[in-house]
Amino acid sequence: MRKINIIYLILIFITNFNIKANEYLFSSESVTEGHPDKICDQISDAVLDAYLEQDSESRVACECLIAKNILTIAGEISSNAIVNVKKIARKKLKEIGYTNRQFGFDLDSCQIITSISEQSCDISRGVNEDTSHEQGAGDQGLMFGYACNETKELMPLPISLAHKIVKKLAKLRKNKTLPWLRPDGKAQVTVKYIDGKPVEIKTVVLSTQHDPELTQKEIEKEMIEKIITPICKDYITKNTKFFINPTGMFVIGGPEGDTGLTGRKIIVDTYGGMGRHGGGCFSGKDPSKVDRSAAYMARHIAKNIVAAGLADKCEVQLAYSIGVAKPVSVYIDTFGTYKKNCCEFKLKQAVKEIFPLKPAEIIKYLNLKNPIYQKTATYGHFGRKNKNFTWEKTNKIEELKKYLVY
Repeated sequence: MRKINIIYLILIFITNFNIKANEYLFSSESVTEGHPDKICDQISDAVLDAYLEQDSESRVACECLIAKNILTIAGEISSNAIVNVKKIARKKLKEIGYTNRQFGFDLDSCQIITSISEQSCDISRGVNEDTSHEQGAGDQGLMFGYACNETKELMPLPISLAHKIVKKLAKLRKNKTLPWLRPDGKAQVTVKYIDGKPVEIKTVVLSTQHDPELTQKEIEKEMIEKIITPICKDYITKNTKFFINPTGMFVIGGPEGDTGLTGRKIIVDTYGGMGRHGGGCFSGKDPSKVDRSAAYMARHIAKNIVAAGLADKCEVQLAYSIGVAKPVSVYIDTFGTYKKNCCEFKLKQAVKEIFPLKPAEIIKYLNLKNPIYQKTATYGHFGRKNKNFTWEKTNKIEELKKYLVY
């Protein structure tokens, strides 16, 4: 009797609030390159690139902490390269736009502290390749890759739009179209789905740092007209709500207003929360760390599966043990969207046959020993056109089809 009553109450709730079982809202956010956490990601990857440029075998694990007017750069680095880490950091701060002391933080007056040592010999013993031992994973861990057919770049729509908004925000700041903009900012997009398909944008939240002279009305007008509408117009409806600088003012920002840390925007870096995450960040890590290289490979696999038309969406998990080359597990989930001429069991077998999954093989296949990482540190590591982002290639479509279609 009690079970029947509970079901009855649920039905009343759904009816009264006009909720449909196949309807839901999903939100994702992105941040500008001037956001404190993203400053740290960019400097970590700038340091990594500087080492790889001189020595492709460099082992780098570089992390940053930024607060007020102090930047701390720490990590473990083993390399034959000679790099002026402080100079690299100040150059990156200039590129981001922290050139004015009125922002509360600037590249000339900030104090930079470094604490860098060599990679632990206990780690390198398991990672280095020799005649008796193939290159193993740089650490244990699990990595996820995801793809779906919601957008042409095979990314979820909410994170795709959020990235485009903050990228346009930075562009209009740097080209002086909106000279009153300052480097910090973030955007959040909420999309309504019906039967798993995006149908409209319910809410856009955009917070941007600005000069103190601007009024809330001026900022709101420019943000909606010059940024949000051109990017989101296909999904904006009469029901769409905009929240621009919801507190009314955003003058104090960047490291002056908030502490930043490398690896604290891992959901921004990946799929906006749609699809799981193993927990390891990317920035500042050379490709021997599977946190980065295996996550890139997992995305590559998932994207090729969706691009081949074998599923509407796909998630791939790879898991490793430190010092061991072969993954301890490979998992594929298409969320029931796989096509009738395919199945998840056969997909798993095809993936193991077609894609290299050992760390050394991944690095070679994706060409990851090059200084390509600074550009990954903003606007997401996935779903972007760049010839060096080899994990975005869909070069295995025909092989997958040949292996699976029957």
